[in-house]
Amino acid sequence: MASKPACQRALSAHGWVPAEAMMVAVVAPIGAALADSSCIQPAGRPCRAVAASGRARGFTLVEMVIVISIVAILVMFAAPSFQSTIQSARTTTEVNSLVNDLQFARSEAIKRGQPVSLCVSSDGATCLGSNKWQAGWIVFNDVNGSGAIDSSTDVVLRRRATFAGSDTFVASPTTTVLTYNREGFATGLTNGTVTLVLHTAPVNQQATRCVAINVVGRQVVQSAGTGSCA
Repeated sequence: MASKPACQRALSAHGWVPAEAMMVAVVAPIGAALADSSCIQPAGRPCRAVAASGRARGFTLVEMVIVISIVAILVMFAAPSFQSTIQSARTTTEVNSLVNDLQFARSEAIKRGQPVSLCVSSDGATCLGSNKWQAGWIVFNDVNGSGAIDSSTDVVLRRRATFAGSDTFVASPTTTVLTYNREGFATGLTNGTVTLVLHTAPVNQQATRCVAINVVGRQVVQSAGTGSCA
């Protein structure tokens, strides 16, 4: 019997291809294609090598510098407007605290049937005798209507602490105490009216607030964009 190599040579001489070689010839290209998925293309279209994209994409140094510069410019333009908004909100709150206490004092005077006063006070117990209302104030039942608290008869009804910032709240003409009588009228006002002007420091005219009080006990709040209450 002829050996296997001799048979293979004889078959090859007549154009026959061994089964093992045929299988290798068929399987090898398929395996190569499967190994490189980027080579799978529709029929008739050549395969193109696709570069691996394993790197995570991020910002370059130049991109970061550009973004930071844009943010800095936006902050530079927005900061003044933002500060003005904060100041306006603060002065509005400070003015409203006085207006609320004025209304409370007037209501209490009518209800109690006796005078109720507000005076500048930094300690929450005694009147300071100043027209700078940013120092704080107290509301008390002023039995004898003197405008000064009498520890034997008068009782402090409300206290407001000194302003935390540097805002000023000055009464003009000089007024150190405001008193409402039993009918709810404001007494002791020079020329029948007093105006308290609230300024920021330094002055921001858009944040200026004014409170005008007349003899009938009415309070009018103004937002003075020109920095005055005229």
